[in-house]
Parts: sequence; structure tokens; C-alpha cells
Amino acid sequence: MKKLLAFSLAGLILASPIACGKKEKVATGFEEDPCFKGAPDWVLNPQVEGSTLAAVGSAKIGKAGFQFARTEALQNARDELARMIEVRVKNMVKNFMQVTGIGDSETVDRVSVQVSKQVAYQTIRGSRQVSMWRSPCGELFVLVGVDPEMVKQFIKSQVETSLRNERALWQMYQAKKGFEELEKEIEKEFKSAR
Repeated sequence: MKKLLAFSLAGLILASPIACGKKEKVATGFEEDPCFKGAPDWVLNPQVEGSTLAAVGSAKIGKAGFQFARTEALQNARDELARMIEVRVKNMVKNFMQVTGIGDSETVDRVSVQVSKQVAYQTIRGSRQVSMWRSPCGELFVLVGVDPEMVKQFIKSQVETSLRNERALWQMYQAKKGFEELEKEIEKEFKSAR
């Protein structure tokens, strides 16, 4: 599992596009929305310079206050980071169609149900708030990034730990095999001595 995580993170880092030169402004469909007036680019396109892992979380600033909304927005961004690294998805779709009646009195009943469940479980080290923006509609947005050096160190440690564990298991297997062979030899000696 750790190996899979390490290689998934490595693949994510290596596969991330690295932008060069001037970026063109892409239409998002939110240009006319008053709640996004003056929004920084990262609100809809989370990117942190020098990092390949970044996510945005948001929360409405309500009666619980700014700090509560900030904590909720940070948690939402970290959830998104965890889903970027690994997510398990279960999905179910059920369709039902029934025709009743004849001719002009024919009716069609149709039911379609879709259920999806996503679960992410990751330890995210080194994530931090990079930026924050409050929308005109009272929504707080936070940009969270992961230090790329910490990601590299984490991947390296996971790979090294996996290798050490495999070596330890191999050594245990070899020792067990050696003891079994020794036991067989001792048993042979005792049988021949009788």
C-alpha cells in the first residue's frame, strides 16, 4: 500500500504540467457572477508556484465567525488534496423503464437512480495555507499547497521503508527455511542413531 502511495505521488508530480511563458485567460463561465467579481485566478484554477499539489477550499462566513469558516475551508482544501492523491470510488446505477397501455393511452414510466461514494484516506504532511480571498457574497476561499520538497522526502522515506520491510520479510523467510532444513537434518540424525 505504501509503495502504491509513493509511486502514485511520484507519478502525480512527474505528470503535472509545468507552465512556461505567459498564461492566457481562459473563460470559466463565472465572469458575470457577482460573487466571483475580483476573484484571483487560483480560486477557480488552484495553482501554487513551485508546487504540483494545490487545492482550494471554501466556506460561508456565518454566525460562527471568520475562524470557523477558515478552519472549514482549510479542511475542505485538504480533503481535495487527499482525493488528488488517492480515492476509492464505489458507484451504482439502476435504471427501470415500464410501458403500460396501448396506442394513444400508452404511458412510459422511467426511473433512474445513481449512487456514488468516494472515500479518501491520506496523511498529508507539509500542507499550508498559501492565500485567502473573501468573495463579495461572504464566501471565504483558501488556497492550500504542499511543499514539493516535503513530498519528495515523503516519497523517498516510503520507498525506503517498503524496501526495508521486503528485505526483512525475505530474511525472516530465509531464516525460517534454514531452521526447517536444520530440523530435518537433526531428525534424520536421531532416526539413524536409533
